[in-house]
Amino acid sequence: MLSPTGAAGAAAIVGGGASASAQAPSLLKPAPPASELTPDTALQLLREGNEAFLRGEQTSVLTSAQRRLDIAKGQTPFAAYVTCSDSRVPPELLFGRRLGELFIIRNAGNTVDTVALGSIEYAVAELKVPLVVVMGHESCGAVKAATQVVTDNAEFPGSIGPMIEPIVPAVLAARREEGDLLDNSVRANVRRVVKQLRQHTDPILLEPQRSGALKVVGAYYDLDQGKVDFFDLP
Repeated sequence: MLSPTGAAGAAAIVGGGASASAQAPSLLKPAPPASELTPDTALQLLREGNEAFLRGEQTSVLTSAQRRLDIAKGQTPFAAYVTCSDSRVPPELLFGRRLGELFIIRNAGNTVDTVALGSIEYAVAELKVPLVVVMGHESCGAVKAATQVVTDNAEFPGSIGPMIEPIVPAVLAARREEGDLLDNSVRANVRRVVKQLRQHTDPILLEPQRSGALKVVGAYYDLDQGKVDFFDLP
């Protein structure tokens, strides 16, 4: 639980532990290079990987000496993934993907600042990924802090306050919705970032979206169930 006063509350932003489950060998195949995938086939790889994760499977090729040697020569990820720093939300494990298959940008609250945006643009322009995913998650501490700013006029120490400022507009929008404010705010925050990447960004991202070479999608990860819901599709 993030505390509005004192630095000790900062740790809660990126979450706690999760129980392990028995896992079986995976039938997932290595992903083809990005150049061989469309946005939809890249998204399908992620869907299949999460389904395998839900079945308790884990790929045996996440890492190996040969894989490390192969990708030391260069990387060919098939998706750029913007998600939270929360320790319970590791994209490679949630989707059973190997080293070098996902280009991951992580920060508390999965927001997109200049550094994150430049990283996404690099993945699209230089690495030619066909898919960008923005994923929030259940019980996000950064989003919870933003809801406390809105509902309780809370203040946070150090750089935590400025860090969560970009999330506050999503909370304000979510207040108009029925249901749980935190959960609605997590999804609203994802939609806000996705909209930014689809409409209010550089031609580096806009032009491949117009041509169909790139898609930006929004997702929500359920900590309890382990399921990823791709709920904001173009």
